[in-house]
Amino acid sequence: MTPRRRLAGIGAFTLASALLLSACGDSGSDEGDSTAEGDGASTGIVSVNSGEPQNPLTPGMTNEVYGGLVVKNIYSGLVYYDADGAAQNEIAESIETEDNKSWTITIQDGWTFSDGTPVTAASFVDAWKFIANLDNAQNQQYFFNGFAGFSDSEASDIEVEAVDETTFTAELAEPSADFPLWLGYTAFFPMPEAFFEDPDSFGETPIGAGPYELESWEHDSLITLIPREGYEGPRQPANGGIEMVAYTEEDTAYNDMLDGNLDVLPNVPSSAFATFEEQLGERAVNQPAALIQVVNVPEWLPEFQGEAGVMRRQAISMAIDRDTITETLYNGSRTPATDFTSPVIDGYSEEIPGSEVLEYDPAGAKELWDEAESMESVGDDYTLKIASNADSDHQDWVDAVCNTIRQDLEIGCEFAPYTTFDEFLNARDSGEVEGLFRGGWQADWPSMSNFLGPIYGSGAGSNDAQYSSEEFDAKLAEAGAAPDTETATELYKEAQEILFQDLPGIPLWYQNATGGYADTVENVQFGWDSDPILYQITKE
Repeated sequence: MTPRRRLAGIGAFTLASALLLSACGDSGSDEGDSTAEGDGASTGIVSVNSGEPQNPLTPGMTNEVYGGLVVKNIYSGLVYYDADGAAQNEIAESIETEDNKSWTITIQDGWTFSDGTPVTAASFVDAWKFIANLDNAQNQQYFFNGFAGFSDSEASDIEVEAVDETTFTAELAEPSADFPLWLGYTAFFPMPEAFFEDPDSFGETPIGAGPYELESWEHDSLITLIPREGYEGPRQPANGGIEMVAYTEEDTAYNDMLDGNLDVLPNVPSSAFATFEEQLGERAVNQPAALIQVVNVPEWLPEFQGEAGVMRRQAISMAIDRDTITETLYNGSRTPATDFTSPVIDGYSEEIPGSEVLEYDPAGAKELWDEAESMESVGDDYTLKIASNADSDHQDWVDAVCNTIRQDLEIGCEFAPYTTFDEFLNARDSGEVEGLFRGGWQADWPSMSNFLGPIYGSGAGSNDAQYSSEEFDAKLAEAGAAPDTETATELYKEAQEILFQDLPGIPLWYQNATGGYADTVENVQFGWDSDPILYQITKE
């Protein structure tokens, strides 16, 4: 939700080395210059299939795809990720260290927010401290857990300090070689003084330093972005603006795109998987992306606790015929999962010990389920529910998964729909889902750590199943402090062994970025994270 190659990231550096990301360079032009005749830009408004954001449009609160696509276009960070997943400087002038623990960050002078106020070192420091402080109840707080001074149990003040207008320092709790790679994620974007004056209302009319600004937000209908006058960074808008249209049916969006009434479709519905590449030709997108889909097992369900609960988790996983589902339902646009990360991430492996529970084994699944029943029965009339939102294309795969579960485990299994994505998220976040539920993860930055910590770390912002393991948390910490990426990779594999023992989530398959666009637009490219790169799309 990305080119056919492995992602390029920021490599590890040795102790006493320094990382200096060269500035990408100012364009020397404002938005008016970027759309001037003759410099390759266009003036058309590009429409994109989207949906209603769950939370206010701020870096600290937005952690889902609909809001995320807005936030990363109206805000800017120290770095941004190019199509291949490599970090490129945006606001940063340099990011330096001698020990991978104490960092000095210098920003370029002259950057402003959309309200005209300057972007300073304090804009980053104040935003990071606010999001990291538990008292402020920010969804993205977890992403600061690597900073010295962080606490997820009480109010805290992370060790980030402004030195002057353009320089600030950050102290990590443990060395982390890939720290600069974190900084393109939305949680690390700067915030203007206006945010701190009224955080509650700011998210409705956000002020960012990105290439676009919010013109209007018609809830459950339409979000309109316009190029921001004064943006002089590398992501210059090549169009006259973006309209993010909230569709409740993906088939409707697909047909609108075919008819030229919608410009860009980030997700092709399963009903079109067999035909969309033929229908769209060169305008079809089917490429690897940093995406995985799982079925989460809530820790609040009693039937999945204890030894018997682990056996049931294993049985359900082994009763899912991933090969048949990805081939017949998705026509090869999904790949059966063999780990908890993604094939486009360095360190991906098909041989993690314990991953055999992802292989289809009807006999073994039934044996495990029956053994769990002999220990603690859920009853002959038990029905497994798998929940998701009904305003997207999920019932087909849930039905396919339930078919083999009913057949192999001899239990009931059914789809538990929530009318909208927002309704589903709210039920999930409040612990009210009465069954397993869909979990889709689109990586925030291209690394193994991002597929593990945010989802399965104790208290993590996207740990929706409320899993907690001291052993897993310790292994994540050990990997984060590794002296090089090779060592870290092996430790992250060991962390996955723990996940395969506990199965807090059941990996299903990796998703390709499957999308398309109408003949009304040009220069459409989908990035490593499966999102269309909106600022470079042209439309006359």
